[in-house]
Amino acid sequence: MVVVKEYRVTNNCTVEEYKIAQLYSVAKMVSEVLENRPYDDPKLGKGQYTLKIYHLESRVPAIIRAVAPKGSLKLREEAWNGYPHCKTEWMGKNFQLVTESMHLPDRGDTENALSLTQSELVYRKINSSAYKKEEDPKLFKSKKTGRGPLTAADWRQTCEPVMTCYKLVTAEFKWFGLQTAVEAFIHKTMRAMMAQFHRQLFCETDDWHGMTIEELRAMEDKTAQELLEKRKQEATAATAME
Repeated sequence: MVVVKEYRVTNNCTVEEYKIAQLYSVAKMVSEVLENRPYDDPKLGKGQYTLKIYHLESRVPAIIRAVAPKGSLKLREEAWNGYPHCKTEWMGKNFQLVTESMHLPDRGDTENALSLTQSELVYRKINSSAYKKEEDPKLFKSKKTGRGPLTAADWRQTCEPVMTCYKLVTAEFKWFGLQTAVEAFIHKTMRAMMAQFHRQLFCETDDWHGMTIEELRAMEDKTAQELLEKRKQEATAATAME
């Protein structure tokens, strides 16, 4: 069984600003970047393509690590950022996770933004263990834009500017006996990650607001180079200990 769900995340920014904010937040994440280049595809259109590798051994429950074949928790991520429509695929052994996103200037009230047959609108409170005061939209006020804090119960209906990120998440896990539990875990994790990501994105408004695409690409290149240097140092240290 393949589990498909739609998530809607409303943000206090414009569609154009969200593109910068998303790229800024993603650029801060440490990952192994193998490719980062523009693409022009007959089906996907034009945008920015990235290829990354994630090593998840330390990020999954012990029960999964115990039964997972060697090398199976190494994921390959391909992303096509043709904003406002984006697509990302994570591939591993017997595992596939696909997200498609559409970014619209609305308040989360567009039906079938990604041509769904069934959808689920998810608004979840942040897990208490992941709470950080500096990433709480109810406490943050932007010095550059004056936005926030988002304290009103109906802020999604009253804030300006506004946009919504619609995400269609498809999860498929093919290990017999663990499929249902792992697919449920994947969606639970995705909900938590999206909630945390967008809280942080809003509270970093003064960091990304006003940045250009060129500045963001330079930031991505710098992050990738720093990770490459770190991996070289770790490999050197490991060799010295042998």
